[in-house]
Parts: sequence; C-alpha cells; structure tokens
Amino acid sequence: MSDHIYIDRELPPYLAELFDESWDVVGPDMAGLPTCRAAIAGSSRWDAERMDQAPELKVISRSGIGFDTVDLDAAAARGIVVCNTPDAPTISTAEHTMSLLLAATKFTANNVARLRQGRQDFYAAHEGIELSGATVGVVGHGRIGSRVARMCAAMDMRVLVCDPYVEVTDHEQVDFEAILAESRIITLHTPLSDETRNLVNADTIARMQDGVVIINAARGGSIDTQALIDALDAGKIYAAGLDVTDPEPLDPDHTLLHRDNVVVTPHIASATDKGRIRMYSGAIANARSVLDGHRPIDVVNPHVYDVLEQS
Repeated sequence: MSDHIYIDRELPPYLAELFDESWDVVGPDMAGLPTCRAAIAGSSRWDAERMDQAPELKVISRSGIGFDTVDLDAAAARGIVVCNTPDAPTISTAEHTMSLLLAATKFTANNVARLRQGRQDFYAAHEGIELSGATVGVVGHGRIGSRVARMCAAMDMRVLVCDPYVEVTDHEQVDFEAILAESRIITLHTPLSDETRNLVNADTIARMQDGVVIINAARGGSIDTQALIDALDAGKIYAAGLDVTDPEPLDPDHTLLHRDNVVVTPHIASATDKGRIRMYSGAIANARSVLDGHRPIDVVNPHVYDVLEQS
C-alpha cells in the first residue's frame, strides 16, 4: 500500500516523476492533508494549527535548507520529524548570488531599460563598479557562503569572511565589525535566527562604508527592510541585490521593485533544473527513511526522538 504524501506547490512533470509507486501524492490544496503521513514543505508555513490538520503526519521534509517556516517544537510535541536538504541548493544558490552581485554592481537591468527606452546617454549614465580588487565581506561560511567566497576570490576580489562557528583557512577571517568597516560589498549567507534577524539594520548600516553594496540570497528577515530603504534614499547603500525580502513576496508597488539600483528576484536562487531535482530527491528520500523507521542524517529537530521514545 502506498503512503500519502502532501506537497505544497504544483510540480513540473520532471519533479512529479521523482515520486515512485510507493507514494500517493496529494496537494497542494489542503483536502488530502488529514490522510498524509509525510509532507514535502516548500515555502509554506507549518505551525501547530496546520500540523493539527494532519493527525497522521510523521515527517515534514523541507525541500531546501531553511526551516524557519516550521515550528520545530510544535512538530516534536506531536512526534513529527522535521528534515531538510542542506546540500541540495548549494551550487544553484551560490551561482545566483554571483548573478545578483554582478547585476547590482554593473546595473544590468537599468542599462537594459535605458536601451529599451531609446535613451542615448548610455555611457555617461552608467555607474558600474569594477570588482577586481574590491573587498567583499562574506557573512556566513557554510556550504553556500564558502562557495561564494571562492567565486569572489577567482574574480580577484579581496575576500573577508565572518563566521564565529567555523575556522576559515582559505580566506581572511575577521569579526563582523571588520566586515562593516572594510567591505565595499557585503553578502549574507546565514540562517535566520534570533542572532541574525535584522543583522543589517540602521545601526550596522551606519558603520558600513559609504556606497556599500548589499547582497542577500539567504533569508529576508536578516535585513531590516525600512533601514535598507532609508539607506538607499540617503545614498549610504549604493546598490542592492536581493533574492529574499521581508515581507515576501513584495507587493508589486513596493519601492524596492522600482529602483534603478536594486535588483530583486522572487526567492528562486535554488530553483534551477538540477537544484530542484537534488532538493526534491533528497526531501523524498528523507520522508521515506522516516516512514521506514530510520533516522535521516539531516534531522533539524532531533529532540523529537526523545518524545518518540517516551511515547
């Protein structure tokens, strides 16, 4: 008999084919959720109320790295294992970070718009930054951040890395204050936590260089949106490239979507052909492992097993 598994978004055929005959796939509407023993979580929020709609649920398997949209304690209290796929989005997200960095510093979209408008002041109006020799501050040296750091080094940039939880040997490791003081470009690669929420705020922006460029393909909550807007208005921040925002998605009329020096993409950094396959293959494998009584490597609420042992 096949297990019911819930997916929270429509999948293209090449991803739907990853579910073999052992699965009965339901969703993204909520009608079939109460019968499901497993769920693949994309960007939807899983709180206690939603979990209570799925009394048979044994595992919530994230098709990505971040798990800030899942209430881990509520899941553990209900005996629900939460997993993620931390390796799957690495390559695609790092590549997209570099595309944001390049688009923001070369004003790509702005120049395309000028050309389409038939304007003739192309050369005089272009205010791009040469990256070779520029200092980039990489905040977070995990899977994605470390790859971005290597890419920046390959472009002859001076790379500073801030990460209090790992020892960095291939780049210059500094504290966050040095990142703020010395970086022309700052790129964020941290999970969202109490420590990193609004990491970029009015106070930290004031300690940055004038004309700094901010890149964020991690979590929107790491930047205080109003502080970012104020700094863009004041010219303190020269440009920004964002794949994540707070709120998300932005309203079509939001000011960040209508600025020449801001590039915003809709949280799709990992959504490449190969990236998606890795994420969903990993999420499906994690779900199957839990239902078969095994403990996956990438469990993000390991305290659930204490609850399960006591029940």
